[in-house]
Amino acid sequence: MRSWVQPAPAHSAIISLRSRRLILLDLRGTGLSALPADAASYRCDRQVADVEALRVHLGLPRADVLAHSGGANLALRYAAHHPRRVGRLALITPGVRAVGVRIDGPMRRALALRRKGAPWFPAAFAALEAISEDTGSDWEAIAPFFYGRWDAEARLHHTAGQRVNSEAVAHFAAEGAFDPEATRAALAAFGSPVLLLAGEYDLNSPPEAVAECAGLFPRASLVEQSGAGHYPWMDDPGRFVATVSAFLG
Repeated sequence: MRSWVQPAPAHSAIISLRSRRLILLDLRGTGLSALPADAASYRCDRQVADVEALRVHLGLPRADVLAHSGGANLALRYAAHHPRRVGRLALITPGVRAVGVRIDGPMRRALALRRKGAPWFPAAFAALEAISEDTGSDWEAIAPFFYGRWDAEARLHHTAGQRVNSEAVAHFAAEGAFDPEATRAALAAFGSPVLLLAGEYDLNSPPEAVAECAGLFPRASLVEQSGAGHYPWMDDPGRFVATVSAFLG
């Protein structure tokens, strides 16, 4: 199985403990952030200092951190390096490469087969099998697997997510970006509450892998949102907001 990197920008966010205001950090070379002179600085471990610089700039002694997908790898590395600066940590359908959790083809295939009744399934599953066997690369065809409902809203969301900095994506997980053994050891002593939210059908971050990641923390809560894919706020906004709000509250 090739390395899975979602095309949508990987986000991390700092949330004020007092106001619940969301402050979104555009990672280097994405959104409104400038392009770095050195492409190697896109690497995940080299962006930990950016998150800390944002906290300092905001004047927050501690902050809640929320991250989704690939951005969770950065949040995990930040929590490992600056544990006393994190109030609560919410990881939404997280990427788990930073802690060395393995996600293999059979795990994804089993999840995919649960969508067998969907009208888009035959073409999407054939593309998934080809990608898994390194005989194809039609990533566009497997897009429905990342949503609980492949409707007009999901299609629009998917299309919007294609406008990314491909160089940033390529370098984010480059060699040296992760140190799973050291990160696991640091997170074993992480004392703040952690929420890990998995989507029932999420091929990018399968619930089984998210559950393994949850086991690395002393104070983790694991929630699996039924009927959800990689973007649970798209599939059931009310349930997603209720889950995250209850945790942060």
